[in-house]
Amino acid sequence: MVPRYARPAMVAIWEPEERYRIWFEIEAHATEKLGELGVVPPSGAKALWDWWATSPAIDVAAIDAIEAVTKHDVIAFLDWVAQQVGPEARFMHQGMTSSDVLDTTLAVQLARAADILLADLDDLLAAIKRRALEHKYTPTIGRSHGIHAEPTTFGLKMAEAYAEFSRCKTRLIAARAEVATCAISGAVGTFANIDPAVEAHVADKLGLAVEPVSTQVIPRDRHAMFFATLGVIASSIERLAVEIRHLQRTEVLEAEEYFSPGQKGSSAMPHKRNPVLTENLTGLARMIRSAAIPAMENVALWHERDISHSSVERFIGPDATITLDFALARLTGVVDKLLVYPERMQKNLDRMGGLVHSQRVLLALTQAGLERDAAYRLVQRNAMKVWESDGQLNLLELLKADSEVTAALSEAELEEKFDLGYHFKAVDAIFARVFG
Repeated sequence: MVPRYARPAMVAIWEPEERYRIWFEIEAHATEKLGELGVVPPSGAKALWDWWATSPAIDVAAIDAIEAVTKHDVIAFLDWVAQQVGPEARFMHQGMTSSDVLDTTLAVQLARAADILLADLDDLLAAIKRRALEHKYTPTIGRSHGIHAEPTTFGLKMAEAYAEFSRCKTRLIAARAEVATCAISGAVGTFANIDPAVEAHVADKLGLAVEPVSTQVIPRDRHAMFFATLGVIASSIERLAVEIRHLQRTEVLEAEEYFSPGQKGSSAMPHKRNPVLTENLTGLARMIRSAAIPAMENVALWHERDISHSSVERFIGPDATITLDFALARLTGVVDKLLVYPERMQKNLDRMGGLVHSQRVLLALTQAGLERDAAYRLVQRNAMKVWESDGQLNLLELLKADSEVTAALSEAELEEKFDLGYHFKAVDAIFARVFG
């Protein structure tokens, strides 16, 4: 985790103190249920909760010092708690194994991280929707292969992003539900030394589902899907970021990142206004996606368990969620303050002498009786003259001067095919699909 790309609420989920607090709650809730079942005295859970009620500080350094000797993190934690609570602490961890604590804790952390990310997505969706409605009918050129294609609106570009991030939200909700499972099933997951009721109790207290079959660890296909989902969200972030970067190029300049007072774009060139935020988002997206492959490689563990997944998750759990949280917030700010230039959009639309209307003429000629290939060749031979003149010639005027074209279409019919508003007749329908 790089502090430069971290926000406090998400970082807090992964702090050692918070991890140990979750460990304690798992152990205390389990001991509580064991007391109800008569496996241990009720005094065991009472002693734990009474100590917890004092809001004790978690001494990470002390726990680390014990682990330096035991070489086992959960044992070190249990020993430290026992030092604080006293003899009644011996009833903790009855019938449990370390993975019961570790895997259930990771489920809690990922679920809490997902909740922050879902709130981030809501903020981003709200910003995108506002800009989409603002520019619903702002004409701009649609590009395929980076080349002028046909007219669209900037609002439709934003609506497209809104639909995509809505899908991201749906996927993350599903991934959260899939990864938020509790395992308190003991060694190799057979419940030989602990009642399944304990697992159900802990799951209920922590807001988790019960893992149907945990072997000794929660199956890592759940985690693979979670991190893959984060990777897809990162790719959607990059897609919108790349669009903005292209629109900010000097030759295009239809939109650009907000440039704040006092900001400097280059140490050498005072004139520069660079798309640094969206370039940064492209880089962050690469890092988030990098978690997906090791998460998938974690799925194949030896028999009922090994710990080859553990070191990986110590990296990707905090890094991917913290970085994605930052990236979503940064993209929200970019969209919210994005500078949009409708006049430049119109200028670029007009840049190539009406070529963007070629398809309508093609279709009209076929409807007037020409074979499609013949119609295509008629329009293309005039369009290429405009292209080669770098937009100095005008397609409509060339078509009007082409006797083979005017034999099929009148001047008035040709002029109607160059109506910009024609391309926007379905905007309302598309917005209704996207925004309801």
